[in-house]
Amino acid sequence: MIKKKILISALEPSANLHLKKVLDELNEYEPKGIFSPKFGKPFMSSDEFSAMGFVEVLPLIFKAKRAIKKMVELAKECEHILLIDSPAFNLPLAKALKEANVKAPITYYILPQVWAWKQKRVEKVEKYCDNLASILPFDEEYYNRSVYVGHPLLDIINETKTDYSNNRVLSFLPGSRRAEISKLMPIFNELIKNYKDYKKQLVVPPHLKDKIAQFYGDVSEYEILFDTKEALLKSEFAFVCSGTATLEATLVGTPFVLCYKAKNIDMFIAKLFVKNIKHAGLANIIFTFWGKKPLHKELLQDDVNVQNLLKAHRDCDYKEFANSAKELRQYLKFGSAKNVANLIKA
Repeated sequence: MIKKKILISALEPSANLHLKKVLDELNEYEPKGIFSPKFGKPFMSSDEFSAMGFVEVLPLIFKAKRAIKKMVELAKECEHILLIDSPAFNLPLAKALKEANVKAPITYYILPQVWAWKQKRVEKVEKYCDNLASILPFDEEYYNRSVYVGHPLLDIINETKTDYSNNRVLSFLPGSRRAEISKLMPIFNELIKNYKDYKKQLVVPPHLKDKIAQFYGDVSEYEILFDTKEALLKSEFAFVCSGTATLEATLVGTPFVLCYKAKNIDMFIAKLFVKNIKHAGLANIIFTFWGKKPLHKELLQDDVNVQNLLKAHRDCDYKEFANSAKELRQYLKFGSAKNVANLIKA
């Protein structure tokens, strides 16, 4: 069978995680473009764009311009275009595609978080993209024609914790990028000295499986796991770097503290631009939209220290967290992969 071609732009590890579920629904399509090599033969692997922070992104600008030019060429032989997250790259790409008069419809999946900053992106997304696939119900307050397709984590997380007894198992999730990991691992290594009779699980993203020593250093005190959901289900509590994993922990129902340290210049720039939100964790942001108190504790920059992390664990109200996590799961309703695939097939 001759397969249809779909141009894909999936730059982040999280984007590729969600892409997998969409491609499972699109057996009749052959992916082209930028994505993880495990899905086929990209012209450029997504990990070439892995960066963190405003400063570290700068060297990628010239690479991005060359990539966009190649993506426009590839698009001319494709029946559909799927852009996932990464607006700093995908919005210029969408503009270039339209200016080149590419006929294939463009679906933008995981819309830019304009509720946090850069609300002018709404105009660009709606001008250059045909389908706006939203993963947060409140996106419709900012976009004029977004369609809520469900949340991709609900395609993956199909079970939740039911036992909240203290089983003396902890999970540590220091992030997926080297800069994040390098700042949190020394603190985690000090922290675990206070948990001598606990089992300590270190969650390593699958794409870093062969770089553990290089990225994490000495991990002899930890059990290494590569499946976030599996680790969280086993844990009574987790210490989680800001990002997708915080929402995963919420949906699994594992109490946690968000901890995040960045370069001072990155935090300074972020505070200049991000004016509309008070929290770093997506679950807390959603609860703020509801007018409710935060779901979990957040520790940022110098507040990420052993004493504060111990206190966050000690002070956690497990019952309250479990009830709020259940409420959030009901709010997001269902997974998104099948609905995104239906938009592409339409």
